Amino acid sequence: MTGQTIDADAFTTAALETVRRVSETQREGVLATAALWADSLQKDGVIQAFGTGHSEALATEISGRAGGFVPTNKVSLRDVVLRGDKPKEFITDPLLERDPATARKLYELSGAQPQDVFVIASNSGINGSIVEMAGIVKEHGHPLIAITSTAHGAKTPSRHPSGKRLPDFADIVLDNGAPFGDSLLELPGGGTACAVSSITGAFLVQQIVAETIKLLLAAGVTPPVYLSANIPAGDEHNKALEAKYEGRIRRSA
Repeated sequence: MTGQTIDADAFTTAALETVRRVSETQREGVLATAALWADSLQKDGVIQAFGTGHSEALATEISGRAGGFVPTNKVSLRDVVLRGDKPKEFITDPLLERDPATARKLYELSGAQPQDVFVIASNSGINGSIVEMAGIVKEHGHPLIAITSTAHGAKTPSRHPSGKRLPDFADIVLDNGAPFGDSLLELPGGGTACAVSSITGAFLVQQIVAETIKLLLAAGVTPPVYLSANIPAGDEHNKALEAKYEGRIRRSA
């Protein structure tokens, strides 16, 4: 709105309202996602998470953090260099996330097994690598959860040759509540500032973790949850759980 105050308090008010709205409107999707996660984990599956750009932060939120699940794996564009055969210069391309060509190799490098679930995060849901990966995931029959901004995606054309977007492939679409352009506060001369998608995306992930733990406990299953590596015995606890998934989960990069 014109003349909007821009300061920490204004952002806090707007961000909290967005979180509240996401919590209310995405409840059904969170519960459905938790059911898929719990089913996968009980079958010794891994939660595979992929995001590019700032959405990689959401994949990191899912994978390998204190209070989250051990059987999680982050898929990253860098994998084609770190674990594939591409030269290091390959990942310096600032438009790499728009290129669908690397997605199939990324899937192969993920080591995904049939019981694994995929979460793909993209605020826009339009970039080539994201859309291509979503299609490949469904080709292989995995459940797919998309975390995206439906408001942004609805106003932007796909960058994938098919013309499709991430939600077109997803079994469950979780709307992160971010507005078109992601930012919440309007600038006097036009444009906006102070993005919210990372906040609401992380919020949704932790809601899913909580509901998944609830389901596992109800089934008599001890949730395979990481302890902080920075507390006594944290490393020992984590390494014992990680051993079960050796070769299927990665924590570097």
